[in-house]
Amino acid sequence: MDRIDLHVHSKYSNDGEFKVQDLITKCLDNKVNILSITDHNSVSAIPEAIPLCIKSGIDLIPGIEIDCSYNGIDLHLLGYNINSLSSHFIELEKSYYKKVMDSFPEMIENLAKIGILVDANEVLEKGNGKLPCGELIAEVLLNNKKYHSNEKLHPYMNEGERSDMPYINFYHDFFAQGKPAYVKIEYMDFQEAVELVRSNDGIPIVAHPGLNLKGKEALVIELIEKGAEGLEVFNNYHDYNQIEYFADLVMKNDLLMTCGSDFHGKNKPLIEIGKFLYENKYDDYLHKSVEQIKNQNTAQDKV
Repeated sequence: MDRIDLHVHSKYSNDGEFKVQDLITKCLDNKVNILSITDHNSVSAIPEAIPLCIKSGIDLIPGIEIDCSYNGIDLHLLGYNINSLSSHFIELEKSYYKKVMDSFPEMIENLAKIGILVDANEVLEKGNGKLPCGELIAEVLLNNKKYHSNEKLHPYMNEGERSDMPYINFYHDFFAQGKPAYVKIEYMDFQEAVELVRSNDGIPIVAHPGLNLKGKEALVIELIEKGAEGLEVFNNYHDYNQIEYFADLVMKNDLLMTCGSDFHGKNKPLIEIGKFLYENKYDDYLHKSVEQIKNQNTAQDKV
């Protein structure tokens, strides 16, 4: 039986940790044999991954995860079997870089307004050329003792109630949409992201809809009407009720069903490659969907 993970991040994501070679090693350790590396707004990992996956006997589906928005809601769109050599993705990465860097001073200011002070230069130095993000800010705050007297950080430290995945929990508590340090970034519209994927030979799939649309899951129907060809049904964020809802919706509408861990490394230490909440009764439909995605073109043909 195939072991599939179509949502994995490398060091080329601003919040990813591992080199591509290390991801392939982890896939082999966890017996994952169908993989998609889906870095945030970047395809830089794909040229490295292709020869490594061929050598390792892993089927690679070239992928990307695009930040976008729909009616004011921040979303992520997965693009599978894309033409990773397209200049469109180089332009996307440049645009994303500028938007994030422009937002960084406001992120620091918003934290200061709620009593969390951090040295912006220290964050940039810690990033060592990577884009600053909420998780990186958390890493600086939680690993430098000069900040530890701030009581707002205590839940993320020393077995505190949010210390199981402290960096991502800090992001969700302070920088996620609607939280006190959130900075609005003008991402591309969801339908524009769909067209970007499609115009580059790819298949657009909504990432973890139950996370971004929590409490508003029915809105996913509108995303399907806007061109999404499938949903990431299985991941580390959906509960069984959400799995049932999204799986039923996919099957009734003859859409594609996918799965992925959303592995990042140290920012999400409880998440492992190839491991996520799953229901075996959907085996046949899931594997049929993945074969359809794979057979649109082979990874070697796409790059």
